[in-house]
Amino acid sequence: MGLTITEKILANHIKEGKPEKGKEIGIKIDQTLTQDATGTMAYLQFEAMNVPKVKTELSVSYVDHNTVQIGFENADDHRYLKTIAAKYGIMYSRAGNGICHQVHLERFGKPGKTLLGSDSHTPTGGGIGMLAIGAGGLDVAVAMAGGPFYITYPKVIKINLMGKLRPWVSAKDVILKVLEIFTVKGNVGTVFEYGGEGVKTLSVPDRATITNMGAECGVTTSVFPSDEITKEFLKTQGRESDWITLSADEDAIYDKIVDINLSDLEPLAATPHSPGNIKKVRELKGIDVDQVCIGSCTNSSYTDLMTVAYILKDKKTYQNVSFVVAPGSKQVFENITINGGFSELLSSGARFAESACGFCIGNSQSPQSAGVSLRTSNRNFEGRSGTKDAQVYLVSPETAAAAVITGKFTDPRDLEKLGIKYPKIAMPKKFYVDDSMFITPLKDGKTVKIYRGPNIGEPPRSTPMPELITGVVTIKVGDKITTDHIIPAGARMKYRSNVPKYSEFVFEMIDPKFHERAKKIQQTGKQNIIVAGVSYGQGSSREHAAICPMYLGVKAVIAKSMERIHKANLVNFGIIPLTFKNEKDYDMIDQNDELEIPDVHSFLKKGKTMIVRNKTKDKQFEVTYDLSEREKQILLSGGTLNFMGKKE
Repeated sequence: MGLTITEKILANHIKEGKPEKGKEIGIKIDQTLTQDATGTMAYLQFEAMNVPKVKTELSVSYVDHNTVQIGFENADDHRYLKTIAAKYGIMYSRAGNGICHQVHLERFGKPGKTLLGSDSHTPTGGGIGMLAIGAGGLDVAVAMAGGPFYITYPKVIKINLMGKLRPWVSAKDVILKVLEIFTVKGNVGTVFEYGGEGVKTLSVPDRATITNMGAECGVTTSVFPSDEITKEFLKTQGRESDWITLSADEDAIYDKIVDINLSDLEPLAATPHSPGNIKKVRELKGIDVDQVCIGSCTNSSYTDLMTVAYILKDKKTYQNVSFVVAPGSKQVFENITINGGFSELLSSGARFAESACGFCIGNSQSPQSAGVSLRTSNRNFEGRSGTKDAQVYLVSPETAAAAVITGKFTDPRDLEKLGIKYPKIAMPKKFYVDDSMFITPLKDGKTVKIYRGPNIGEPPRSTPMPELITGVVTIKVGDKITTDHIIPAGARMKYRSNVPKYSEFVFEMIDPKFHERAKKIQQTGKQNIIVAGVSYGQGSSREHAAICPMYLGVKAVIAKSMERIHKANLVNFGIIPLTFKNEKDYDMIDQNDELEIPDVHSFLKKGKTMIVRNKTKDKQFEVTYDLSEREKQILLSGGTLNFMGKKE
């Protein structure tokens, strides 16, 4: 029986467990990446493990999130990260070098390798044939220390691509079609593997766009074959020696096969406020547009920006549109400059932002009140842009460019009527490469002194799981609650290394009083409990969506369903993730109800269900959990750091 690409990579990396679907395995991680928003806490946790040097083949610390430096906090964190990298053998990518996923694809990604990143869009690396997975920072810290990363052995769905994209339709439209088919929920424990004749028509940047936004479906990761297209891309980067051929066997068996004919696709958009709300661009025709932002780790490659530059050649930005461009890396910036794209975009009226996450995470370029913003990024959650009532749409670079010219939602195919022909951009045979923004780690960093600013504290630890949880429903939330809802990014992100301060903003967008209420309950000696609907914890890998609630005394989350990374983060910080056995029981719970979960230890050791008593309503209901034996021990210990201390 043949193997899938996923099975082949996993077979070479399993350290613990067996390749049985639905069972937990521990895999060896070859490379890790962190970014500065999640990295500071990850390295504080790594320090707590007392390991003298990272044990991976390569670990890279990128500065790409908190690059807006208002106040001392971000600059202090960056200096901390720089000294940590020098001491522990980590490559350091300075601010301005670019977005971690774009830069890693260009300079370090290797087919057949495993990559673990403290950012949910790490699956971008799947575009080059890596098994690249997003995780919480603590999981990345463990991998840097040489420990395995644990996942459920996945189901593998083949997305069979046929045909060829027509002019004005691009890779962004492919992944939006995938989101239309699979939605943003129900795909936990799955890998999307792309195959079929259509794969050969897609460049590595195309493939990376598709694997990047697979994260919005909630899958473990997505992966493309490594073929001649991959080889050519690596050759342009001067890295042809990193190439291997990697493809699924002809007789590989998949859990499901879904066909997509690229020739049938048309321009699509994700409408507010979810990447899964898909409509055809022609259905949105005529909506006035206030802002267009092109960039982010999804669509900021050389080919993306050169395509937009040629569409806008000799054109001007519509007078009511604010047009922002953020190249994904310094390399992209330099190469579009060499090849004339920068001057074309600048002449059109583009405002250039630095090569960073910027507008995607809401720490710059927030739209006007109730503004319509077209963005080539990957998430359009309510308030994520920094403007709560903004209407953010996710579109392709081509659709974004059409709106720059017309000031309205416009099917880019209609630009032909204006005499604009579709530009087919080829990658250079060799990119101009300048790696001077990387700082290579010292061979021996023992003498390096770690810099710690006043905003940097010790990583907090949870307390061991009690036998009896007596708590209060501090908040009851609905479906599709994202990590942005739980703990905001944007202007609040500079407090990520200061958990007591950052915790003041938990659920700020939903209920600004949550922090005060949680502290009062905590002071009574009771636990805080969160009750949620479907797909709780969507979105980014930010482990602070677990750390900060833990700091406020949250001990349990009861939801209809929960997303993979967030569930793992809850376990890592000693919060038990539970799901309703009968979803209708969600309706019988109200905020401020007092709940009691008895015999927690016994249930964790023996059963698959627990009884929850609603003392306020004088009722009870059952909850279930999906936890490995290892995860149960972590919860009983009060989190991964406590568990690792016990093992020592």
